[in-house]
Amino acid sequence: MNSPLAADRVRLSFGPRLANLLRRRRPVNDLGVLLALAAMVGIIAARDHRFFSVNSFIDIGRQSAYIGIVAFGMVFLLAMREIDLSVGSTYALAIIGAAKCMSAGVPSWAAAGVGIAVGAGLGAVNGVLANTLRVPTIVVTLGTLSAFRGLVQVWTNSSPVSGIPSGGSFFDVAGGELLGLPFSVWVLVALCVVLAITLRRTRYGTMVRSIGSNERAAQFAGIPVARIRLYTLVLIGALAGAAGMLNLAYFGAADPTIGQGNELLVIAAAIIGGTPLLGGTGTVIGALLGALIIQVINSGLVRFDVPTNWSQVVTGGVIIAAVATDGLVRRRRQTRLTRAAARDQVGDAQPGEPQPSTASTGPANPAPASTSESTSPAVDGPPAPSRPLARPTGGVG
Repeated sequence: MNSPLAADRVRLSFGPRLANLLRRRRPVNDLGVLLALAAMVGIIAARDHRFFSVNSFIDIGRQSAYIGIVAFGMVFLLAMREIDLSVGSTYALAIIGAAKCMSAGVPSWAAAGVGIAVGAGLGAVNGVLANTLRVPTIVVTLGTLSAFRGLVQVWTNSSPVSGIPSGGSFFDVAGGELLGLPFSVWVLVALCVVLAITLRRTRYGTMVRSIGSNERAAQFAGIPVARIRLYTLVLIGALAGAAGMLNLAYFGAADPTIGQGNELLVIAAAIIGGTPLLGGTGTVIGALLGALIIQVINSGLVRFDVPTNWSQVVTGGVIIAAVATDGLVRRRRQTRLTRAAARDQVGDAQPGEPQPSTASTGPANPAPASTSESTSPAVDGPPAPSRPLARPTGGVG
């Protein structure tokens, strides 16, 4: 099935009009999210002018990196109509694994590689379970969320990991700054560019969006749905591990409670950024803006003297508003497309009706049987001189 013909069928199934719509849609969504972010920054800065400072923005960027990097992988899953609820536990288990290696004397950079590998391996476990059991990813990760968190508690005996080195090139580089910005922010921007191109410009990204648009059609076209699901879960696991390593490098600590509730923030960042739950499309840049919005909200609550316990309430309200807005926009877009298709059909049905005349008089159309019988005397025998025959339409001369 993985033939050029199958690939052409996938491309033709989208059509040029839908492809153009997908290309136009990303910047429009990102622009709206960017305007919302700018409005929030303006409102908070009007209340507290100290918010509009370089140090404040650097802190927001650093905190956004730990959520935004994982949200990039969530965009790919949401584009496939899948959700990973275990990313918070994967994030914690990767940090604990790397911290245990460092406390055992493993070089810090090698231990960080182990942490990323742990995250990718946990993502592979989710993928294998989902494909083997043939159940949605959200069902599998609902179980692994608790299982992975339990492993963290067992591995650490519910206590912070001790013996982590306080210095070294890993902590100086990954936990420090580069050209005035945190290293984590540079990683966030670099991954955003790479994964945005991957989702929009590569074959893998096209297959991800095709599965989310119509999984059965994607299977019929030869797309390996199970394999792409496995790859995407490994991707988000590796991203969770990478975000965990940046957190470990900056804070230099590994607590077993770290990452609790991160799955909500990651999903919120992707949805607020404009990635719909219905699949078929997604925006990595929007996920970055969504992560920034979440951190701006948390910072704004502090500056407005709102108790921190209300942060989840506000985040949940923002998610509901984002989903409601996306649903409204989708319904309006679908209505416009339906009306445009109806107008096209009406226009195609009134072309001056050239086809019936061609069918009746064209020389390529075969004559009906009754016409052939009526003309057989004129072909086989000589015509009567006193009675000329009428030339039938469509018959042989």
